[in-house]
Amino acid sequence: MLEGLDAVRKRPGMYIGSTDSRGLVHLVWEILDNAIDEATAGYCDKIDVEVFEDGSVQVSDNGRGIPVDIQPETGLSGLELVLTKLHAGGKFGGGAYGASGGLHGVGASVVNALSSKLVAEVDRDGATHRLAFQRGVPGRFAKNGRFRKTNELERSGRLPKTVTGTRVRFWPDPEIFPAGTTIDVSQVRERIRQRCFLVPGLTVVLTYAGGEGPVTETFHSKTVWSILSTTSRPVTALPTCWPSMAKSHSPRRCPSFATAPCTQRRCNAVAEFAWRCAGPPTGTAGSCRSSIRCPHPKVVRTSPDLIVR
Repeated sequence: MLEGLDAVRKRPGMYIGSTDSRGLVHLVWEILDNAIDEATAGYCDKIDVEVFEDGSVQVSDNGRGIPVDIQPETGLSGLELVLTKLHAGGKFGGGAYGASGGLHGVGASVVNALSSKLVAEVDRDGATHRLAFQRGVPGRFAKNGRFRKTNELERSGRLPKTVTGTRVRFWPDPEIFPAGTTIDVSQVRERIRQRCFLVPGLTVVLTYAGGEGPVTETFHSKTVWSILSTTSRPVTALPTCWPSMAKSHSPRRCPSFATAPCTQRRCNAVAEFAWRCAGPPTGTAGSCRSSIRCPHPKVVRTSPDLIVR
């Protein structure tokens, strides 16, 4: 019977859908979503995503950092536990995250299992803690590239205790992904843009190789007014008092919206606003900024226009 990461390597499609470019991009999403979860919880406001010419990807964040202390139940460090054991992530029970994306606690370990090499660095407790993996096996890579198995974290440098964060760089395994499979940067860009709409105060920097050298793109969480001004629907479809409210981020209710007849077009615009600004709709539109309530929550929940463009 297959257990743990061996099962992931045997049937990767069960975890990432496929082993073509879509599955490769899914690996990026899993590590990115872990960083997004830190931002959603309020512990991170900067994420860097780097796609290197050798096909590797690194995701860095300034969150709390993956725990590195030894877990009494397993005798493993928190870092090794998260990257080698399925369902060991902070989002799988325990209340570490109120909301999360990804594969619900197995994403990081799945990425590790499907990578020929993965290096994780954690800034925490006044130092940088480093652990490398070769196809899911923990250890260290020497300067000559030789791998030595070990569970011991490599501790280096001295940092202020206020400096925290996590960096994960992985090299997709050519034994899993066919030759010529590459990461579609446009899909990564779109994912980042969507997430920035949903997490206030977040900045994500994407760097990748372009035709004339490295290309850097920066994405910020947008204000309510900038979202409304770029929506595919005319702002005139919204209540007349909404633009001024959006500009000032006023928490007061919109009386004209509460009393005016509600139209399908207006509800769709509200649904898009709620999705972009406050996360998946729950029947309350724009609750994070304007406290405007839609009188037809069913339309909001089932609107076909809940797409971040």
